[in-house]
Amino acid sequence: MILTMSILFRFLILNLILRNVKLLSVCSLLLLKLSTFPISSLRADNLILASDPGREGEAIAWHIIEMLQQQDALRDDLTVARVTFQEITESAIKSALQTPRDIDVNLVHAYLARRALDFLIRFNISPLLWRKLLGYQSAGRVQSAALSLICDREIEIEEFKPQEYWSVEATFNNSKGASLSSNALVRSYLTHFGSKKLNQFSIGSETEAKSIEQIVNASKFNVADAKRSKVNKNPLTPYITSTLQQDAANKLNFSAAYTMKLAQKLYEGIEFSDGVASGLITYMRTDGLHISDEAAKGICSLITERYGVEYAASSPRKFFKKVKNAQEAHEAIRPTDIQRLPSMLIGALDGDSLKLYTLIWARTVACQMEAAKVDQIQPDIGNDDGSISFRAASSTVSFPGFRSVYEDVETKAIRDTETETSGRDELHRILSNLKQGDKLFLGSMELKQHHTHHPPRYSEASFL
Repeated sequence: MILTMSILFRFLILNLILRNVKLLSVCSLLLLKLSTFPISSLRADNLILASDPGREGEAIAWHIIEMLQQQDALRDDLTVARVTFQEITESAIKSALQTPRDIDVNLVHAYLARRALDFLIRFNISPLLWRKLLGYQSAGRVQSAALSLICDREIEIEEFKPQEYWSVEATFNNSKGASLSSNALVRSYLTHFGSKKLNQFSIGSETEAKSIEQIVNASKFNVADAKRSKVNKNPLTPYITSTLQQDAANKLNFSAAYTMKLAQKLYEGIEFSDGVASGLITYMRTDGLHISDEAAKGICSLITERYGVEYAASSPRKFFKKVKNAQEAHEAIRPTDIQRLPSMLIGALDGDSLKLYTLIWARTVACQMEAAKVDQIQPDIGNDDGSISFRAASSTVSFPGFRSVYEDVETKAIRDTETETSGRDELHRILSNLKQGDKLFLGSMELKQHHTHHPPRYSEASFL
């Protein structure tokens, strides 16, 4: 009964808060600044509110109107309108000014609902934590949910019990005492034993592994099958806020906060030598994956010019968020002008800002390119009765598709360390020459002990 009354009391208080939000929302500092701005004496016919798009920006515009109305600072003949744009460019701003609208009350209500959660959770629980715990811990709709995830992961780690398992690998030759190639050993792993398919934990001890080794050593092998397939590797989606922060952390070693600081600079833009100022990327706080039709056409034109018509997607790729509660009020993060290559900004941007721009530019171009085509081969090597089977595997890229952008000279600053591909190509050539029924001889075997590991603790990038 006491708990029920407490909950009812909180909702009554919350109702009063929301009923009087016009009074409680007034920020004294902003009110002071607005009071010194002679809006009522301006000769302009229109007052345009162009705060950031989305829920928070809509709330800011709404607050400004409420504050000005409280001061009787709005003339009766003054038209107040709201405009939004995804990028700070001349064309985007002109386009926004041609489509003014009223305040979106649904977004304002969403903002008020977020505030309600803060009042109910953060403002009630945080003072208790300040009194009872050291370090000024706080609670809230975001912190509490994040803390729950971290605690759940820590419980998983504490309760985890490692499990032992073994794997068996073998090298096969096409004649006794000689490897298939002096440059590449055909290594394979055991997939079936005793006519049963093995899973990760099928071989649970060294004793079992050595028993299998003895039987394999006494067997004769041939190529049972040589499966060939073609696989398409599609490009990743364009960046949203979280994926940009993750990639910047993993590839550039930037913290999430530093990434957003640089992204803010890119969004606000720079002034070029000809005196024209422009934003370099679209709004960076977004969970939307879509790209405007005009931007997609521009990206496809660049791909055709720079890489060839066969590299551009046959039709513009469209991406949508699968999460139900995604706002998708903004486009994905992309350059405002895809023709503005990273090399054109050398000297205009500092090194880290240029790296982040390059990351965004490459991902944006790649998302509208054709898939990479990969040829795969998986020979199965079995004994005479088929009760034992090993599998080798290799793949090679037959058409690079979107991967070409990451080999472009423009993306050198963000390129991963180059890996040796000649050995893989040689292995693929050798495996491609194997035919069903070819005899193979066991060269060597390796028994490997493994243990399962607990899930890792969250890093900043993985937690986003």
